[in-house]
Amino acid sequence: MPGYLLKDERIAIDGAADLWIRSLLDRQQFADPRGEAAAFGISSAAWPLFGLLWPSALQLAGRLATHPLVAGERILELGCGLGLASLVGHRRGADMTASDCHPLAGAFLAENLRLNGLPPLAYRHGDWASVAGAPGPPGHEPLRGRFDLVIGSDLLYERDDRGVLAGYIDRHATAQAPVWIVDPNRGNRSAFNRQMAAHGYDLVDTPIVQPASPRLDAYRGRWLVYRRPARDPAEN
Repeated sequence: MPGYLLKDERIAIDGAADLWIRSLLDRQQFADPRGEAAAFGISSAAWPLFGLLWPSALQLAGRLATHPLVAGERILELGCGLGLASLVGHRRGADMTASDCHPLAGAFLAENLRLNGLPPLAYRHGDWASVAGAPGPPGHEPLRGRFDLVIGSDLLYERDDRGVLAGYIDRHATAQAPVWIVDPNRGNRSAFNRQMAAHGYDLVDTPIVQPASPRLDAYRGRWLVYRRPARDPAEN
């Protein structure tokens, strides 16, 4: 990737075989010769964050590693970054779609697929604030359709007073799709819970307390599972 310092690491995932992941060396990596950062509205400080491997992504990947796969189930990862969870699901044979709003996320995902000897994986441009049905930026195919399981990690890092993330999930989740969010105790969680409730979702909030082990670092956060209550057919 021209203009960037990179590193390759063998990543241990609870419940799955290790994966090789290519990432940015650190959060100081910023190169934007074509002005994409400004075009996408991403600051120089936020630009490198997609290309780092965050602890919550490891938690999400571990959950997907043991998720019982259902034939025909379509799974969407929001804000995939380096796509660790999507790679785990894809390697297991799940019908995965990875999405992110960063213009370099697709290229890094393709490189990580190559490093692990995996076939192509569906990737779409996912901008939560985009107007429903609007085309994506040139060369970036927008996310369309609905999915049977929607997952994401560390998505609540910014205030979202208008509830654009909850609305985006509502547009892309089937009526009975569960939504998994791994959250490292961000302060925006309560507001997001209210926004999801406004779309009809109930919440099961489970603390995650993982002690350090020889393979994995310690982690504290929340396992958030949102579901709409099943409708009684007699109500139709």
